[in-house]
Amino acid sequence: MASLTLRCSRRAIATNTHTSISWRLIHTLQRRQQLQQACGRVLAAAAAAHTTTFAAEPKANANNSALVVPKRSKSSCSKKKHPKLVTIKESRRFMIDCFKAVKVPEEHAVAQADLLVGADYRGHFSHGMNRLEMYINDLAINSTDGAAEPKILKETPSTAWVDGLNGLGAVVGNFCMDLAIKKAKNVGVGWVCAKGSNHYGIACWYVLRAMEQGLVGMSMTNTSPLMAPTGAKEAALGTNPLSLGAPAANGDKFLLDMATTAVAVGKIEIQRRKGAPLPDGWAQDPEGNVTNDAELGFNTACLMPLGGSELTSGYKGFGLGAMVDILSGVMSGAKYSTQVRKWTHTGADIKADLGHVFIAVDPACFAPDFEGRMSDFNCRLRGVKPTDPKRPVMIAGDMEAKNMKNVDKSGGLEYLENQLKTCEELAKRLKIRPMTFI
Repeated sequence: MASLTLRCSRRAIATNTHTSISWRLIHTLQRRQQLQQACGRVLAAAAAAHTTTFAAEPKANANNSALVVPKRSKSSCSKKKHPKLVTIKESRRFMIDCFKAVKVPEEHAVAQADLLVGADYRGHFSHGMNRLEMYINDLAINSTDGAAEPKILKETPSTAWVDGLNGLGAVVGNFCMDLAIKKAKNVGVGWVCAKGSNHYGIACWYVLRAMEQGLVGMSMTNTSPLMAPTGAKEAALGTNPLSLGAPAANGDKFLLDMATTAVAVGKIEIQRRKGAPLPDGWAQDPEGNVTNDAELGFNTACLMPLGGSELTSGYKGFGLGAMVDILSGVMSGAKYSTQVRKWTHTGADIKADLGHVFIAVDPACFAPDFEGRMSDFNCRLRGVKPTDPKRPVMIAGDMEAKNMKNVDKSGGLEYLENQLKTCEELAKRLKIRPMTFI
């Protein structure tokens, strides 16, 4: 309708501006005027018959990162579709039940479920419920030991080397960061490396534990090979995320959590679940070319480093990924680079033997008033003039805080439909109570 109006307007303008024309064009102008009158009647009839509204922007707690073009809907005949929301408590209950169904002890099931629902709560849907099926499959075929307890192999006042004994990533991670925190409180810094672990979820989960104690925290892990080094068409490093968190005054914080690839592989999975294309610079096809096909990108399993191609400084992301693997994989005695096994939704038939590193630092060992200075630092970053006045500058952790507020406001988490279908199938397979909705 809008395009019809535009055509009518242009024709009207053309009619008014051509004052000197040949007799040969008179018939054409008359027909244009007739069409304009017809357009006016159509528009008037449409306005009388319908009330046109625009669909609202998706909620920030919705599992949808793609830009949405407003769609027209007839308010007189269409019903508003309410999203299916799952409370955090119910999501957590479902995950705990899933883990317990494959013989994971209650305490370990709770630790792993808290990690996953914590990711969804912060808006990192790629690392929450989306990962549940993979964990369950690993546990079901005993490639992960859900009952394993981490063991300290070597220790000094400020360092420790830990064997995760093929336990759940959250169990190993919580143990190691708590150990690093204890050492930092005693001697100012704690540095703990772990081998023999599994996928440990969002890296910031462990950093938050240190921040709650007034410490600066860092965490890094290697993963299955998914990053193609700059100039290569094969993967040789994982997404190898790193996180750094620093507490500030009055509950403020700086909380960085990032993959060293352009995106985490879970973001590719989410695009695939939505049937949406990949942005440029995320993934490669089998020949090393950039692809926008989510299915092809997922199956090729060859992500680009942070920065993309060499032209856009992708070699820096490659370097960061290598740094993480040295500190977490090489230093801990775990598998590293192409030694790490592939991991899919069906599970893996061999142990992951991933490596992690956890660091806690007491800022009181250095300049005074760290938290006050951090608040000033954060304010300076947030206070710079934005390119769009409606979108103020955000620092690391602000988006997650915003997502949590939106979840609190709406009362629950909104998962993609095919994610809910996967959970429904998982409930039947494990013979547990399925998730319920608000």
